[in-house]
Amino acid sequence: MSLIDEILTLEWEQFSAVANEDGQAPCQQDPAAFDIMRRSQFMTWPEQLLKSYWQDLVCAKKAERNLMTEKYARMMESTAPESYASLADMLPMLSESHQRLVESIIPLQIRWMEIYVEQYPRLALGNRRIYTSEDGPYETSYETYLRGELSIYSDATLRIYQAFVQELLDDGRNLMLEVMENTVRFYGFSSLEHAESSQQ
Repeated sequence: MSLIDEILTLEWEQFSAVANEDGQAPCQQDPAAFDIMRRSQFMTWPEQLLKSYWQDLVCAKKAERNLMTEKYARMMESTAPESYASLADMLPMLSESHQRLVESIIPLQIRWMEIYVEQYPRLALGNRRIYTSEDGPYETSYETYLRGELSIYSDATLRIYQAFVQELLDDGRNLMLEVMENTVRFYGFSSLEHAESSQQ
């Protein structure tokens, strides 16, 4: 089993166990779509980052923590503040340095998302809205999702991730375009251009 496969197994185990007020969400009953979305992301990561995040998941399992529950709970600070207030005390405290690093990464990735939307507007209609200011009870933006995602990384993983993002910037690469390129290929398209032209 590859390292990505091991990560996906651990993530799905936690994701499918996330408790929702209205029972399991449809996405929790669709392991194939989950695999594509997450694999498309992890395929862009260097091995050092994959190993560090895998370790996060293993440690969380041993400690009986569900990182996926924590991720979605943190998103609720923006999408469902009242519900979040009842959960906040149960979430691990994030250090100020961790939060600062998260907030330094987010604007960089938002810009990548903006470029993706500018270049592939029809394809992007199927993606989340970009900004936290656009959140609602049934709408979680890319910014809010990313903040939740980065919040569950250990300090070590987050530092490696920040270095990865900086390396991409230095090389003039766009992580969002690379992730979406992987995604559309899983759905049978030869490229982002092919996927964009197929949208009506």
